[in-house]
Amino acid sequence: SKSRTVSAEGVISFSPDLVLAPEGSVNKATEYQLKSAGIKIVAIKQDFTVNGTYTFIRAVAAALGNPAKGEQLVKQTQLNLNKALALVKKNSKSPKVLFIYARGTGVMMVAGGNTSMDAIIKLAGGKNAVQGVNEYKPYTTEALVEANPDVILMFDFGYKSLGGAESILKMPGVSLTTAGKNKRIVEMDGNLLTGFSIRLPQAITQLNAKW
Repeated sequence: SKSRTVSAEGVISFSPDLVLAPEGSVNKATEYQLKSAGIKIVAIKQDFTVNGTYTFIRAVAAALGNPAKGEQLVKQTQLNLNKALALVKKNSKSPKVLFIYARGTGVMMVAGGNTSMDAIIKLAGGKNAVQGVNEYKPYTTEALVEANPDVILMFDFGYKSLGGAESILKMPGVSLTTAGKNKRIVEMDGNLLTGFSIRLPQAITQLNAKW
């Protein structure tokens, strides 16, 4: 997530020899501090697609000096992914899903296109309720009502930060949506949903089961 910041001091406190980080997630100043401390940094491109997942697995394995293990994990992930996508195909439900990123009511964003959440929603058989917008945009009551989702999806920590389903259902505009009327508030582990690595099949299966 672009909202994350990496502290050089925090990383150095773990005394690592190697740091693997998504491309663009570590700023130049932090990178300089880590390298000055003798820590090697490998930036790994993360593309939120099926093929991008395989590339990511291979890149991590190569950085760890074990490309053969990477190929083994790619094959296993392919097998599991085929099973997960077959399950999605069997489930004819294709709800409109609104993902809300929240850290209390003071920080709330919705996911548009070109995001990991847009990708996982689609892979799990859903449709992103936010159309015509890329990246994240600020959450508003108007945007919520206009999107009229069948399901509101949140990370587990965001769900808790808003006080759980009961509090979310009382938020302005929620009762006007299909999700609000049917009390369809779904929360899941954010690391699982956005990882796009060996646990991608698990993320797809678990999210699809929530529809």
